[in-house]
Amino acid sequence: MLPTLRQLQYLKLLAEHGSFSRAAEAAHVSQPALSAGVQELERILGAPVVERTRGAVLLTAVGAEAVKRAEDVLARAEDLVEAARNAGRPLSGRFRLGVIPTVAPFLLPAKLPGLRDAYPKLKLFIREDLTPRLIAALKAGHVDAAVIALPYEASGIEHARIGDDEILAAAPAGHPLAQGATIRPGSLKSDDLILLEDGHCLRDQALAALDIDPPRGDDVFAATSLHTLVQMVGSGLGVSFLPSMAVKAGLADNPAVAVRPFAREDDQPPRREIVVAWRSGSSRAAEARLLAEALTLD
Repeated sequence: MLPTLRQLQYLKLLAEHGSFSRAAEAAHVSQPALSAGVQELERILGAPVVERTRGAVLLTAVGAEAVKRAEDVLARAEDLVEAARNAGRPLSGRFRLGVIPTVAPFLLPAKLPGLRDAYPKLKLFIREDLTPRLIAALKAGHVDAAVIALPYEASGIEHARIGDDEILAAAPAGHPLAQGATIRPGSLKSDDLILLEDGHCLRDQALAALDIDPPRGDDVFAATSLHTLVQMVGSGLGVSFLPSMAVKAGLADNPAVAVRPFAREDDQPPRREIVVAWRSGSSRAAEARLLAEALTLD
């Protein structure tokens, strides 16, 4: 006998909520019904999946592995339902799209009107988050696709290209680096940098592309968003990096901020590749590819 999807859903909700009563509420069933489903799952697996302690529910090793596999099974089942509902009608119905914060406010306003015209039956739900959490959400089936920036190592993920986004330097208008038309990468020092906080892939991609050692711990100002970063540069706190799409969208339209490209001997300026990513094996892969075409950078 195999576990049912409902039993796997009960276990997943139990892991998320840590309580039989809250998991039952999320599943819209009674607590005894959910408990019975979990007990039947344990009988099928031949091992306990949870430890029932006062005030808490803890997963066993078998339970943790079962949850990990259940997330994939449930995500594929949801894919099947959506694919069946929208057979022959690509990009129609619900589509959950994750987008990283250094892309969302600059790409989406320019592209969503055209996407809506091309696919009027599409109901797009946007989730803005950092790359590691979006990759986890993809694998768990919480989003159908995600707009992220490469390079980024992630197994079990496929992608389609949107385009390249050049990485530019941003310096206070009176800074020596702002005096020339371009900036040589070697002229940037880590102790002069202000960056996005840890977790933003643009931070690591820019440092790696320019071969700059990451600043140590508390030795650098860190901003939570590109908007804050530009204000810090304009206040004279240091030099930083901005993606070209943000500059084109007017983010750095500030007389106190000078934006300059990097001069490279190989004539290859630092850049990141913007892609639409999806879980390997997803039934919505074809739609994700269509989405990448619709979002292609100009």
